[in-house]
Amino acid sequence: MNSSSFFQFNYVPYPLWRRDYPFGLKQVLKPLLADYLSVEADDNPPQSAAEMGHYLARWGLIVGESMREALSDIESQPEAEVTRSTAQPAPAPPGKVRLPAQWEPIETVLLTWPALYPPLWEQHAQMVEAIAPVASVTVFTSSPWWAKAARAYLRTRRRVNLDQVRFVVLPTDDIWVRDYGPVVGLDVHGDQVCVKLIFDPLPTYPQQQDNRMARRWAAHEELPVRALDLHLEGGNIWSDGQGTLILSVQALHSNPGLTREGLLEKLHTAFDFKKLILTPRLEGEETGHVDLLLKLADARTVLVSAASGFWNRDNLRRTRQIFEQTSNAAGQPYRVLELPTPPLYLNWLVYPVWRTYTNALTVNGRVLVPVFDIETDEAALQVYRQAMPDHDIIPIACAVGANGGGAVHCLTKELSARQVR
Repeated sequence: MNSSSFFQFNYVPYPLWRRDYPFGLKQVLKPLLADYLSVEADDNPPQSAAEMGHYLARWGLIVGESMREALSDIESQPEAEVTRSTAQPAPAPPGKVRLPAQWEPIETVLLTWPALYPPLWEQHAQMVEAIAPVASVTVFTSSPWWAKAARAYLRTRRRVNLDQVRFVVLPTDDIWVRDYGPVVGLDVHGDQVCVKLIFDPLPTYPQQQDNRMARRWAAHEELPVRALDLHLEGGNIWSDGQGTLILSVQALHSNPGLTREGLLEKLHTAFDFKKLILTPRLEGEETGHVDLLLKLADARTVLVSAASGFWNRDNLRRTRQIFEQTSNAAGQPYRVLELPTPPLYLNWLVYPVWRTYTNALTVNGRVLVPVFDIETDEAALQVYRQAMPDHDIIPIACAVGANGGGAVHCLTKELSARQVR
């Protein structure tokens, strides 16, 4: 991969074979994609250790002597937990919930294993290995066999205590758990409550299972759920846990006819907060999510992408100005630090790819920062070290995942620990 070229032809971590194409092109393209993508494994997932071994070998995930160990592990593993599709969670009691900040104590981090995207297994393994020493990890798969394979893959790497990793079978349409996963807040008693948002941002892909995921997970965990009639993804919400919510204007685009006042009213029906900050969104980027523009390091420190390059320079500049000119809900001015902005490139002449260092995860004293094997990586890590000197800054290789529109933050979802009051 030539990381400096504007036109690139990199792996696309999306189920392109499921997409709705005009003029009957889907039936033509699907077999052509089979050699490049995991079409066959989607239509006919492995159902035995031998079939899984063939898949792992075909895509070079486990090779050589490690394969024998992996197959033995797959055959001997106990079955993963399986959620019930018919289970219904209990309704949440009246009252708003507080969205904790990411720097508060985290109980577990959720990931959806990229079973159908072999080039992403390494990236997800890095995230699991970085999180597990400080929090438990819950890995979702669509079948028990994928859970066995993911566990075997992690075991062959010998870099994680698997007692910290929980595997749960819960089918989803894709891997971007930040956006469709449960938004979990804390009620006045410090207990967890799941707020169910509406997830359906991409009309060209099936997303019914993703939209059902939060309720199904909450039922499995026996957590109460409050439904919020709002089209909003988890990647478009930052909270400082102290009364400030930060969203991009994509929240208004996703809910046609809704004004800022209407958005505030809807948010206030579920969340306990005092101030809403709306930022611009990246133009030409599919999600419009705020986590591609900025990251909260703490309640008074915000990291923003530098206004560089031709595209979106004004939107990035305006984002910085917003935080230079406003304060948080407690009336405290922000300290604004700039992260480098990697150059935009066009993948397969169709997909604009925005790489951003703001798409990072804070978890119990660690920060998982996406890096892209480009010259600005070290400068970005240094900004994080300056902004969060009491945290361990851990780079996660995200060059492949960025072609799907996100990085570490988009691919994880933290759950704050219950608080006894």
